[in-house]
Amino acid sequence: MTDMAEVPEPVEDAREALGLPAGTIRPMVHWGQPIMHRPLAPVTTFDAGLATLAADMFVTMDAADGVGLAANQVGADLAMFVFDLRGPGEPEGAVGVVCNPVLSVPDPDDPDSAGQAWISDSEGCLSLPGAFVPCKRALIASVSGVDHTGAPVSYQGSGLMARCLQHESDHLRGVVFAAHVPGRLRRKLHKQAERYASEFPPDWPVSPREEPLV
Repeated sequence: MTDMAEVPEPVEDAREALGLPAGTIRPMVHWGQPIMHRPLAPVTTFDAGLATLAADMFVTMDAADGVGLAANQVGADLAMFVFDLRGPGEPEGAVGVVCNPVLSVPDPDDPDSAGQAWISDSEGCLSLPGAFVPCKRALIASVSGVDHTGAPVSYQGSGLMARCLQHESDHLRGVVFAAHVPGRLRRKLHKQAERYASEFPPDWPVSPREEPLV
């Protein structure tokens, strides 16, 4: 996931606590590739290879100025995502690795969820770079799962944190956020992506975005 607001510089020391190796930037997989539109395989093996994948995902996300990234966005068929939302106003724990997540959000059709907020705000995706449209999401969301070592983890948040957890969990089900917006906004989204496509090299973010000359 990408956020249109300025993304804070990542604080590497906090990531060291995850015990990940140094990562390598990988090319971003775009919408339209089959792996982006089907459910991913559950993670069953928690080894050095999985830790390397998580590390690669973090540095790829950083290079793309994102706040979350799913494994299929770097071509891996595994139900895992990483996120890093640390910055002013964000909890210290807003960074992590989640495998096989179970997402919990209020059910808008459940009377017991009456009063739970759903808001529409700008949303974008690193696999459709340069494009943003409003997308309705639950204001509060939580996920539970395991990390790259197999240890249980859970995260809950509101605002951008909740939006990120929903966006990345969707990716692992093969769902892109365009599925949550009306046709008019989907057309706008793809027109924006086409407008900016020339700025993103085929191996982006291995090669940086080519900003247009002013």
